[in-house]
Parts: sequence; structure tokens; C-alpha cells
Amino acid sequence: MSSIKPFQAIRYNTEKIKDLGKVMCPPYDVISQEEREEFAARSPYNFVHVILSKDAPEEDRYKRAKRIFSEWRNGSILIQDEKPAIYFYKQEYKSLGQKYSRLGFISLMHLRDGEESRVKPHENTHAHAVEDRFKLWRSLNANLSCIFVCYSDRQKKIEKIFTKKVLAQQPLVDIVDDDGVGHRLWRLDDMAVIGEINVSIGDQHLFIADGHHRYRVAQELRRQKLAKMTQKPTGDEPFNYVMTYFTNMDSRDLQILPMHRIVKSFPSDLGILEECFRIDRLPNKGELLIPLARAGKNEHAFGLYTKGGVRLLRLRNKLLVDKFINEGSREYKHLDATILKHFVFDKAGIRSEDIIYTKDFDEVISMVDQGQAAAGFIMNPVPIAQLQTIALNGEKMPPKTTYFYPKVLSGLTVYTMD
Repeated sequence: MSSIKPFQAIRYNTEKIKDLGKVMCPPYDVISQEEREEFAARSPYNFVHVILSKDAPEEDRYKRAKRIFSEWRNGSILIQDEKPAIYFYKQEYKSLGQKYSRLGFISLMHLRDGEESRVKPHENTHAHAVEDRFKLWRSLNANLSCIFVCYSDRQKKIEKIFTKKVLAQQPLVDIVDDDGVGHRLWRLDDMAVIGEINVSIGDQHLFIADGHHRYRVAQELRRQKLAKMTQKPTGDEPFNYVMTYFTNMDSRDLQILPMHRIVKSFPSDLGILEECFRIDRLPNKGELLIPLARAGKNEHAFGLYTKGGVRLLRLRNKLLVDKFINEGSREYKHLDATILKHFVFDKAGIRSEDIIYTKDFDEVISMVDQGQAAAGFIMNPVPIAQLQTIALNGEKMPPKTTYFYPKVLSGLTVYTMD
């Protein structure tokens, strides 16, 4: 059974920190070096000082993060809630001119092994990133940022609980970030209501949207701690849980943004594409996104932007997929990212390490216009149903296939495994 558990979160003390907007930051893996410095300069208590601490003389970044975290706790910058709770979290934002309001909640998720686990990842992880987060979490003995998972709730039972039991309360956090996304957090410690939420999630599969590396770290920490135990585990030890953000995959407010591809070199002669693609020239970049989205409903399509103009590429025949792509299930083969790799990048001799990934359409245009790249490939987003099917198959998508937006802020809650 996929179980949740309330916990006594460590949070910023609003008596000490008057402006929570200055101390929150995105997850570590979407913060550039320049952005890291900007967040650090906003406040000596910005959470980036913990999740992306710097090496210092005679103190590596993991020891430094541990020291900073301890100092903040001892100085009551961070305080721990007295009673276990779950934390409802609402994000309000705009995407392509439309308003969205994504509701979720933060709680602990029970970790299980192998066949017992109903948590389904969809992306591969990188060893160096897992090692980095492992060293940090082990040093602090804490989960510093949430894993992001999706559950199914077509009847919106959990949303109705939130509206009835929680919404009228004053939020613990109410801020707007640099992207204009509103973030509000509420606390719920009614065990009977939390039990209803647990039943609603039941024994269904949970799909990791974001935080695959953090999930791997939580599993490895658990494995090592179990190996050191001298008595039979109860299953309820703190390391058997990981701090997790849950949201409803059936909600229209769950947005997956496309991850576009930028390449520094690409043939100016597009003849290599004509065998497999219909190529339509478009008048300008402003005319691309609507026909791309329309084409993507029934066929595999990409936008191509070069100094030579804007083009819409549409795969000539879906039968080409099964004919030339041998790896993976039907769903995996029909991922746009898989098709782009096999029919475009492999033919052009483009290696994975030569590809730059971005969710920002304007960045693609800018890099090509400024001569920093030869071509940009504009993608459609991956449908949540396709992600779900691939994850249930036990398969992993190519790198940087999905971008769930907006990200869950770091600094909202911390789970210590003391």
C-alpha cells in the first residue's frame, strides 16, 4: 500500500525571517551558478546556502552545509513544528497566457523494495548527481527538498478535503517568486482527515515527476541504514520515509513543459531530413508554436529554427518508427524525443553531449540569432498518459524529456531523520 505519513517539519521561523521570499529558492538542479550567487546575496539565510553550499578552506561544502544548518537551528532561524502534519501547497501561475492553480501536499512517503514498491520513475539518473546529493543528505541526516510524485484522483477527493478543511486557514507561506508564480503553504494536523487522504491514494501506483536523483538517494540511505541495524527493523524507522510532494495527475493544472534541443553544429543542407520528414517553411518564429501543437495531436512533429529560417518537420509515416527503431516498447519508440534522436540527430552525427536542453523557447531563438548555435529544435510536451505508460513498463525516457512546471520550492519544509 502506498502510504503517507505526517511529520514535524523544520521551517523558517517567521518571527526571525519577515520576508520568506528572500530565503526560498528553486531545487538545486535548476539553479545556474549565476543564479546561485543571486539567491545567496538576497539573504544570509537563503536556503541555497544549504542545498548548494560552497567549499571553503579546511571545510568542504557538505560539512559547511551541516554547520550552517545547525547554526540556523540553534539560532531559531529554523524551528520544528510541535505536532506532525502534512502541508498543503498551492501554486498559481500562467503558462502561454492561461492561468493555472496546481494544488498538492507535502508529507512523508513510505519507501519499499522491488516488487513491493509502487513508485514508478520515468527518467535515468546520473551517478555523480546521486553521489552529490547522497553526501549532502547523509551529512545533515535530512531530506532537504521534496521528491515530486503524481497520483490519480479523478473525483478530486483530496481537493475537496482541502477546500472544506484547510483553505480558510491563514497560510504559513504566501510569496511570489521571480517568475511570477504564487506559492502558498498550509498546515493540516487532523489525523482523521490525513487518514482519509491516505485512503484516497490507496494502493495505486505513484509516478515520479521530478526528483529522480533524490529518490535514488533516499533508497541508498535506507539501504545503508538497514545494513547497519543489529535488530529486526519495524518498517517505521525515520529512514524508511522520504519527504514528498504529491499532486493529482488528472488535474488540468498539472503542466508538463517541452524541453527543446539546441545544437552548435548542423548541416545547412536539409536533404538528410527529406527522406523521413515533410518540411514546411514558415514565415517567422511567431508562426511556429500553434501549427506545431496542432500537428503534434496526430503526428510526430518538430520545429526547426536556423539562420535559414523557421520550418515545421512532420514525420512522413508512423510506420517508419517500427521499421527503424528497435529499442523499447511501442510507447517508448513513439516518444518525440526518441524519434528526433534516431531520425535527425543520429543521421546528422550529433552526440548527446553536444546537445543543450532548455524549456525556454526564446533562449533557442537567441542562441541561434547570436551565432552561439547552428540550430534549435522546438518540441511539443510529453502527454502525462504517455509518461505513465512508459513508467509502468519499467522503461526510462531519454534525458531531459519532461519539465514539470512550476518547480516545488526548496526551503518550505525539511525532514530530519533523527
